[in-house]
Amino acid sequence: MCWFAFSGLTHIILEGYFVFTPNFFTFSKPHLLAEVWKEYSKADSRYAGRDPTVVAVEGITAVLAGPGCLLAVYAIAAKSTYEHTLQVVISIAQLYGDIVYFATVVLAGVEICAPGPVYFWFYFMFMNGIWIVVPLLITIRSWKAINVAFASTKKKIA
Repeated sequence: MCWFAFSGLTHIILEGYFVFTPNFFTFSKPHLLAEVWKEYSKADSRYAGRDPTVVAVEGITAVLAGPGCLLAVYAIAAKSTYEHTLQVVISIAQLYGDIVYFATVVLAGVEICAPGPVYFWFYFMFMNGIWIVVPLLITIRSWKAINVAFASTKKKIA
C-alpha cells in the first residue's frame, strides 16, 4: 500500500508538474519542482528538450497511473475484490513506461547524461530502476493471489 501511495503522489505531483508546466526551465525565481526537474535534466537531457516520447509517457503516467495508484491504495485498504487485478494493471503500465523510457535511449544510441556517476548510476539507472523492480515484484505477488483465488473457485464448482 505504501508503494502505491508514494508512486501515485510522485506520478501526479512530480511528473504532472513536468507535463503540465512546459516552461519550467525558463523560470528565473526558484520553484522547488522546477529545480527538481532542472537537476534531473542533467541525468536525462530529454527532459530539458521536452522530448515528445518522454512527455507522452510522463503524461500517461501522471494522468492515468497516478490516480490508478491512489485507487489501488483504497482497494487494498478496503480489501476490495479488484485489489490484485488493479495492482497487476498498474504495475504492468509502470513497467511498460519504464521499458519505453530506457529502450528509446538504447535504440537512439544517444548520450543523455551529464558526466559523472551520480547522474547516470543514481538518477538515471537507480531512480528509474525502482519502477521496474517494485512493479515486477507486485505483479508476481498479485498474479499468484489471483491464481489462488481462481483455483479455490474451481474447487468449489467441482
